[in-house]
Order: sequence, then C-alpha cells, then structure tokens
Amino acid sequence: MEKKYMERLVGKHCKIVTKEPGEDRANVVTGILEDVDYKDGFVLVNSEQGLGCLRINTIIAIKPAQKHRIHIEKRNINKDDKAMVGIGTLIVFIAMILVAAVAASVLINTGETLQSRAKSVGLSTIQEVSGGIAIEQVTGYTDVDRSIIEYLAFTVRPRAGSKYIDLSLCTLTVLHENLTVLKLNESLVQTVNLDNASVFYTPVESGSSYTILDNTSNINFGVISIHDPDGSITRTYGMNSGDRAILLVNLSAIIDTGGLEPRETVLGSLSPEIGIKSEYDISVPSVFSMRIIKLD
Repeated sequence: MEKKYMERLVGKHCKIVTKEPGEDRANVVTGILEDVDYKDGFVLVNSEQGLGCLRINTIIAIKPAQKHRIHIEKRNINKDDKAMVGIGTLIVFIAMILVAAVAASVLINTGETLQSRAKSVGLSTIQEVSGGIAIEQVTGYTDVDRSIIEYLAFTVRPRAGSKYIDLSLCTLTVLHENLTVLKLNESLVQTVNLDNASVFYTPVESGSSYTILDNTSNINFGVISIHDPDGSITRTYGMNSGDRAILLVNLSAIIDTGGLEPRETVLGSLSPEIGIKSEYDISVPSVFSMRIIKLD
C-alpha cells in the first residue's frame, strides 16, 4: 500500500482488514487511524478495544468506515452510564435534603419549646423577685390589766412591682413555743372605721356587736382595709399597688399562757402565693405603758 493513500486516512474512522502470514482468515479492525509510521512499519489505531498498533505489511485493505453508527452506539452507552450515576446522586441528594429537613424541624421545634419555656420561667422569676408583700409595722394590743399582749396587728402592703396579692392565699406563721400557721377567714374582712369604731373594735359588719378580733382563732386571721380605693380587698381579698391593710392575729388563742408576756419574743413570716415573703422578729418591752404598743 502506497504512502500517499495511507496518509489521507489519518484522523478518520477506518475499516482495516489485516491478515497475518500463515492465517487463513482475515481480521477486521474498526477505529480512528491516529498515525502512520513508515519507518518502523506500523499504524496507530484507536479502536473500541483501545489504542493499538498494526503492522503495515499485514494490512490487506483499508477504507473509511460508517462512523455514525459507531458513535450512536457509544453515545447511548455513555448516556446509560451517566443516567445510573445521576440516579444515585439524586437519591443521595434527596436523602440529604430529607435529613436536613428533619434536623431543621427538630431544631425549630426545640427552639420554640425552649423559647416558650424560657419566657414562662422568665415571667415567673420576675414575679418571684419583684413581687411580694411587705410588713410595715407590728402593733400589740394588751388585756385590760396591761399585763399581757393578746392581739397583734400587722400593717402590710404590696412590694414595689407587685401587680396583685391575694390575701386569701397568704399564710402567716407565728413561732413562739410552737409553730402556728394561719390563713385568712374570708368572713373577717372589713373596712377601717366601720361604725366609727377603732381598729381593734372593728365589727364584723355594720351594726354588729361582734368584732373581728372576737372571731379570730388559732387557725385564722382577720383583715381590715385601711387604704383601698378600688375596694379590691373587701371584694376579692386582693391588694393592688398602693393598698394597705391590717392583719389581726389572736395570740390568746395561739399561746397557752394567753398571750405574750413582758420581755418575750415572737417571730414568723407572711408568705404570698407568688413573690417574696416578709419575716418579722419582735421583742416585747418589759413594761406596758398603754394597751396599744408599737413593737420592733
């Protein structure tokens, strides 16, 4: 085969017929003729089996081949391979999206729960810290002979920041020889100066001969409203900002000796439902100069 014909086919798809010496049948190789080396007597062919060399003296015939059909088949194979890879990638991608969506949902729900709980805890903490009830003054009331203190009067008010104090849910403790816990008797709530009576003689109701002090016991205390513009204390037993009230305690029903004798001490606390409690620790003077005594 002459050189000029071989070189014309370089870079083209060719059908090359070869026959080795001593073989009866010829072989056909289809591929791109890459190069012709006349010096060494080889041609370089890029076929479906890969890049290879054929001896020139074994080539019987060579001609351009139908390259379109070969490319179509090869292209289809490449598409199938890419499709398989694409499906796998899509599955992994969808799985990653699902995992991310689930994780995001968990994080969002957890964040909302924590936010709601933090808000609730924050509000409760604010109420506990800023709210409460304060004892402004403690007054004692002696018997006729001024030998023993039979009753105590606690002047109380809401602490700064308190929106509402429910007196019916407050507990008053008295510690002398024993610890006594008192709660409000809701039938013993009245306004100050009712029927022009003094605090310790305030009647249960207008025109009644029964006083609040007479009806207090070893388990209940009474309340007298001394400043309550909206009437919340007498209507709902609730104290708003600026309200003041007096809590009456019957020591004669609590202490076995009938009350506090001179030089004795008594202590305890007043605890609201929510907020800071108030504690008191009072010492009785050695001499009772009057029936009404201011206690420290």
